[in-house]
Amino acid sequence: MSLGALPGFRDFYPADLAERAHIFATWRDVARRYGFVEYDGPPLEPLDLYTRKSGDEIVGQLYNFTDKGGRDVALRPEMTPTLARMVAARANAQRKPVRWFSIPQLFRYERQQRGRLREHFQLNLDIIGESGVTADAELLAAAVDIMRAFGLGPADVVARVSDRRLLQAYLAAAGVPEPALPAVFAVIDKIDRQPATVSAEKLDALGVGPGARDAVLAIGSATWAAISAVLAGAGHAGLVADFERYLRALDALGAGAFVRVDLSVVRGLAYYTGIVFELFDAKGELRAICGGGRYDTLLKSLGGVDLPALGFGMGDVVLGELLRSRGLTTWQSSGIDVWVAIGDAGDVTDAMRVAARLRARGRSVEYSLGGQKLARQLKAANAAGAREAVILGAPGAASGEAVVRRLDDGTEQRVRLDAWIGDATPPASNHQPPATT
Repeated sequence: MSLGALPGFRDFYPADLAERAHIFATWRDVARRYGFVEYDGPPLEPLDLYTRKSGDEIVGQLYNFTDKGGRDVALRPEMTPTLARMVAARANAQRKPVRWFSIPQLFRYERQQRGRLREHFQLNLDIIGESGVTADAELLAAAVDIMRAFGLGPADVVARVSDRRLLQAYLAAAGVPEPALPAVFAVIDKIDRQPATVSAEKLDALGVGPGARDAVLAIGSATWAAISAVLAGAGHAGLVADFERYLRALDALGAGAFVRVDLSVVRGLAYYTGIVFELFDAKGELRAICGGGRYDTLLKSLGGVDLPALGFGMGDVVLGELLRSRGLTTWQSSGIDVWVAIGDAGDVTDAMRVAARLRARGRSVEYSLGGQKLARQLKAANAAGAREAVILGAPGAASGEAVVRRLDDGTEQRVRLDAWIGDATPPASNHQPPATT
């Protein structure tokens, strides 16, 4: 029998869990600063909740089975269908726009590779009930501020933004035949991951002429000035004006330095309806850190409620890799506050009484559960990450006194034990985030 985790799954030892806790705490802090409230749903859902959104082909990527009640069910591969179901159930009672976030564990049975496992945790931020581009800007600004909260700046992360409507209009203006558009979208979606000759061959096979083919192959490097000029000349001034309002809103929210217009960003052809974005590390070494956009028709198809919506997902796997690669792993595993040590004149019951009093005041405390020499106890205190040790029964200590030793520098002071315990207050947090840039 193997003693390891299943392929694509992770064990979280204390140091790993400290990393995860730091990521979760940062996610929650920024989400709440933007007025989002947390929700959750069941990890097991009816299978048809996912096939209705993505078709029967998604079943091959799911952990699905028939339960003991004869129901076809699946472990959730994503959170949006659950969100749609929950919002639809109480749509009339919700203040609009709805600002919800969640941190679910998601499961997909797919090929493992760098940045992709068969389970991961993901921050989902969604705004429901607002159709204006200010909501799109607010959503991306939240994602950018999460990057800042982790200590990442524009030199580390780029937000590539696009709009499905702009892309379609731009391709039409370049001469791409309308019937070929869905297939051309699929070529663009892989344009960074396959040789240009392969993309060109696929476009030729779709009947895309040489001029239009060249425009498609260069789409990732097209500037907003060039794109907007083409669109305005083709009669799409309204689309250009809307997108420019979006870009101005991002500047106003302080996110503009991270943003690059890139029409090669193509997400979920049958899913997204407007502005979309992806966050990447600026060095291009990793998969997308985050992705999302507007999906105005999805809630109606899944939950039966017709409300505009937009959201993003940010996984913990790629984010963790990025933070480690930038040397931003400054979080600490939870060391204890105090180790109660016993000198030659002390007794273990004295240590228990002091530990109980300190714990009642919110301090984290350990002491030796078995008899040990003082030197061994202090060595154990260091191994436990204790900040200080209080030594009971130290040589020369009067009744009611103790010696408190700081374990980082070894300095000591003699204290009245009752007064010292009375002054004890718990630290604000054992997890210190890195400085932001």
